[in-house]
Amino acid sequence: MTHVTAPDLLEPAEAASPKRRAILAAATRLFMAEGYGAVSMDAVAKAAAVSKATLYAHFGAKDRLFAAIITEACETMRGLACGEAGAEDLPPRAALRRLGRHWLGFLLDRHAVAVRRIVVAEGPRFPELARAFYDNGPAATRAWLAGWIEGEVARGRLRCADPALAAEQFIALLTGDMMLRATLGLGEAPSATAIEQQVEAAVDTFCHAFVVEASQRGP
Repeated sequence: MTHVTAPDLLEPAEAASPKRRAILAAATRLFMAEGYGAVSMDAVAKAAAVSKATLYAHFGAKDRLFAAIITEACETMRGLACGEAGAEDLPPRAALRRLGRHWLGFLLDRHAVAVRRIVVAEGPRFPELARAFYDNGPAATRAWLAGWIEGEVARGRLRCADPALAAEQFIALLTGDMMLRATLGLGEAPSATAIEQQVEAAVDTFCHAFVVEASQRGP
């Protein structure tokens, strides 16, 4: 499997207009370098070589700009994790492996870690920042996974009474202590082997709880 890292995912989508891409790229660089509170919309407009009117026409406010960065990164990550055929075309275990490898690799990349640190450090002073991050990152990803689980239940491949809770549990299994340690800067960055072991353990536990074996399925 090709592993896609956060630097790729933090690039604005090619489908976006040139000015939108320029704004998102400039804002990402500034937020990473200076933090959220220190970056003004004036600075973003100047770095992107657009007028303030153009900037506000695209995003309206700084929290919406930050939300757009998070949203595009997460949407790209989910698309890559599912692959061209879509995760629903794979058995649950294989699909969860693919999702888990991409998600955990994305979350542990230094760029994604830097975004979480910005949110943790500045969220209390800028609640709109924390809300934008949560709604467009973790909450949106969890909702997408819950929808996928619900679809697998309908296909008879998973047995689950609460897809939203199951999605939350899988993400908790996947990230575990590894993501917290990375966010806090404790120890070396996890190796590819450690990430693979974490993914396999999460998938094994989830599948043991929810997968319906082929022999148990109806005609």
